[in-house]
Amino acid sequence: MQNHDPQSHDEAPASATPSEESSGGELASLQARVAELEASNAELRETVLREHAELENQRRRLHRDLEQARRFANEKLLNELLPVYDGLEGGLAVEGGDLASMREGISLTLKSLLKVAENHGMAQIDPLDQPLDPQRHHAVSMVEAPGKAPGTVVRVLQKGYVLNDRLLRPALVAVAQD
Repeated sequence: MQNHDPQSHDEAPASATPSEESSGGELASLQARVAELEASNAELRETVLREHAELENQRRRLHRDLEQARRFANEKLLNELLPVYDGLEGGLAVEGGDLASMREGISLTLKSLLKVAENHGMAQIDPLDQPLDPQRHHAVSMVEAPGKAPGTVVRVLQKGYVLNDRLLRPALVAVAQD
């Protein structure tokens, strides 16, 4: 018996219609484009991950370098202070000796210490016989000083210090009164 049903499942289509062929070609083209875009996306994702890892490594390296700089920032200064330290220890180790030689040793050690401080931008403020500068001097007393202009520093009780033109400690002074 023959099946005259036009929708029979036993019969294979004779050939694809032109619209089916163009749909299949378009589908293949779109699938190829999707695959291309997925590959590009994967490549970009890998690049972003690599860049992120590189930035993280740079951040860690910078943090480590800053920590090392902080820990050893005073190394040069301390190396320059070692001879001063040795001079003080040597002076304390001397048994006996006259006062003049001890005074000379202390004076040399102080000069050495001041030289190290100068090498690192520190300077003394010694305002004797200068007008009072409230920005750099702290007047702790006023004294009679015949022959001195009022407001002139007549005695330095404690020297002041500046570091690269920034005041570290004002000089404590006595000034001539009116």
